Amino acid sequence: MSSSSVSVPRLVIAAPSSGSGKTTVATGLMAAFAARGLAVSPHKVGPDYIDPGYHSLATGRVGRNLDAYLCGPELIGPLFAHGARGCDIAVVEGVMGLYDGAAGEGELASTAHVAKLLRAPVVLVVDASSQSRSVAALVHGFVSWDPEVRVGGVILNKVASDRHEELLREALESAGVPVLGVLRRAAQVDTPSRHLGLVPVAERREAAVEAVAAMAAQVAGGCDLDALEALARAAGPVPGGSAPWTPASPTPHPTRLEEKRGTDVVAVAGGPAFTFSYAEHAELLTAAGAEVVTFDPLRDEQLPEGTRGLVIGGGFPEVYASELSANEPLRKAVSELALSGAPVAAECAGLLYLCRELDGAPMCGVLDASARMSERLTLGYRDAVAVGDSSLAVAGTRMRGHEFHRTVVEPGAGAAPAWGVRAPARRVEGFVQQGVHASYLHTHWASQPDVARRFVERCRTS
Repeated sequence: MSSSSVSVPRLVIAAPSSGSGKTTVATGLMAAFAARGLAVSPHKVGPDYIDPGYHSLATGRVGRNLDAYLCGPELIGPLFAHGARGCDIAVVEGVMGLYDGAAGEGELASTAHVAKLLRAPVVLVVDASSQSRSVAALVHGFVSWDPEVRVGGVILNKVASDRHEELLREALESAGVPVLGVLRRAAQVDTPSRHLGLVPVAERREAAVEAVAAMAAQVAGGCDLDALEALARAAGPVPGGSAPWTPASPTPHPTRLEEKRGTDVVAVAGGPAFTFSYAEHAELLTAAGAEVVTFDPLRDEQLPEGTRGLVIGGGFPEVYASELSANEPLRKAVSELALSGAPVAAECAGLLYLCRELDGAPMCGVLDASARMSERLTLGYRDAVAVGDSSLAVAGTRMRGHEFHRTVVEPGAGAAPAWGVRAPARRVEGFVQQGVHASYLHTHWASQPDVARRFVERCRTS
């Protein structure tokens, strides 16, 4: 990789806490830079799938995640370089508060940790709605907490008036922290949320396009884009000088035949009900020799022609339970594929779809299990080990995952567990049944690329 690629200009958009306006600023900044003719590489710290969809609208490029827990700190630089290849600038939206990471793991997977791994300057978005001079003390604390984190300036959000802005600027001037933007309280962009966060782009595309345009206008009108771009260009090389991550195996599997490329179709569920997927998964499957074809379980009554394997990621099947249930031909096709022994990988929403029912609505019936909505939110990182051999992994394979759902699955009998979860509490989780691997855990296959290669190989041999 060339040094110019390693040195792509970059910014990390962070905040003292969730709800400060990071998504509005990061997405608006991406779109504003793109409107200037820059090729913008969008990134999101952490496991979140929804914000990258808005980032993609803003930039016209795939939104990518940088998660130091799921993938390990050593992959953050390479994954960033892979996504930013050929771009003029990169914008990285943080997660939670700047220093909030994986519970009990110190700084691991925090925005500050990723910023240090990338040696990227941080722009702190501060909700100033209920403070004036105190903003200087708040910002000073974040600036001085970790000297390895370079806070290059702040963007003040939810500012009430010209007088309020004047007071905030005076306070921050005395603290020696540049104000790179001011966004007024009355101009907040409407981005609707529900039980697991923002509504995904795929469910409100026309409105999402309008929202991103409004974010871009707000940021362009309230922020110093020249100063922000100059700060990004001062980032310097990414530490380590490592080459970009690549989905290609350095030593191809001996049974892989180039002439078979494209003959093994891996169907990947998409559409409004299944929006959670990391871009690297499809890239790994393609590199392993599969033809990846996306289908919509809400509308397509059959699996793509030639399907030899099926990947059903996360999303919101509970919102679309009646429509998914009404598509009986596809449910039958999924069941028949699974019963044939073909590899099926299902995560969270995919797990629910494979159950007998979801809140009383018939699903695919692949698993002897029933799913229902719950008032309890299950959320957090998990450290897991494969209990036995499956279409994804051999027994003993360690992977880290993330759970994020408000559902409960009540299992019947006949299936072995997929994972032994080692932290935060020891338990078994998920299902392995013939070629089916179904689990609540969202995993990032870049951390274990053999998962994709094993899956494709099973497509050929099942």
